[in-house]
Amino acid sequence: MSNKLKVLSLFLMLMSQSVFALDLIDVSLEKGQLLLTPKHGGDGSAWGKGKCSACHFKSRIHTEAHGIRDIVNDVGYSTCTGCHGQNGSDAVRQCTVCHNEQRMPTTPVQIGAEKHDFNTNKSLPLADEACVTCHQNSDMDGQFELGIDLTKFPDRIPGLNIPYKSSVEFCLACHNENHQQPGFEMKARFNRDPLVILDDSYNKMDVHGYPRGTGKRTYTGLNDGGYRYGDLVECTDCHSMHGTHNPKLIVDRSNEGMIKLAPAIRDLPVLIHVNQGDYSQLCVTCHSMDVIVEQGNQDTGNGLFGVHQVGTDCRQCHVHGLASQTGL
Repeated sequence: MSNKLKVLSLFLMLMSQSVFALDLIDVSLEKGQLLLTPKHGGDGSAWGKGKCSACHFKSRIHTEAHGIRDIVNDVGYSTCTGCHGQNGSDAVRQCTVCHNEQRMPTTPVQIGAEKHDFNTNKSLPLADEACVTCHQNSDMDGQFELGIDLTKFPDRIPGLNIPYKSSVEFCLACHNENHQQPGFEMKARFNRDPLVILDDSYNKMDVHGYPRGTGKRTYTGLNDGGYRYGDLVECTDCHSMHGTHNPKLIVDRSNEGMIKLAPAIRDLPVLIHVNQGDYSQLCVTCHSMDVIVEQGNQDTGNGLFGVHQVGTDCRQCHVHGLASQTGL
């Protein structure tokens, strides 16, 4: 190698190392901040640039994050915007280049065509723009954290910035009648549309929400696990945001939701099929009669038993916000 090439090589190495050192000011896994800011480059000199390869060499990035490094080496620089944002440029922010059934099939589980794609009329692929509606930021550490991994929508009380206590509060930021988010307004399709009245239902009528079931009725009993009567149940315990075969985003396998369920059941996983309003395979995953009555000893079709009216339309009595049954 000539002296000129050696000098150039050394210069590029030092430049790349200095860029990475400066990046630590802007991006910090420890602080849960991966999105680039106008400070990128230390003095902002790298902000607005869309070509990551100009400064960052694949051989030198993510050297201690082997799972990410392998994907970046394989797929290339198209992965950058998913974690680090657009860097003030017009680069397309890509998420599904990594989060897909081939590369990261369990983060999250994505099985089936039904996804929260913001279109109730038809099923669409889960596209990058859908991801960043809910997940503008993330620290990509594999642990779901409300304050980092969910987009912060304006609070219902102007001027306040109250952290979410649960992911339900995030869902209800849009699914309500009186404090909808600009750009995500929801128009009721019919009177008492469950998608729009969920805020009132969860807070005033649904026993899985704040009115809280007592477990003292005829069909008391729960499978062993972390659920107890009186607990709040998260929306995502029953509804899959990322992929399911069932209508209304009902999970089609227990490891898509039901986060408190005992691993012995959840991790099987229990398969769940909803057919013409028969939700018995969903309900039986958590509910199990203490005293068997009616069809309580009948297999719902997924290997579990312990609920009543198996094979019938549950919606005749159990609906989000149905006052006569104290809700779902």
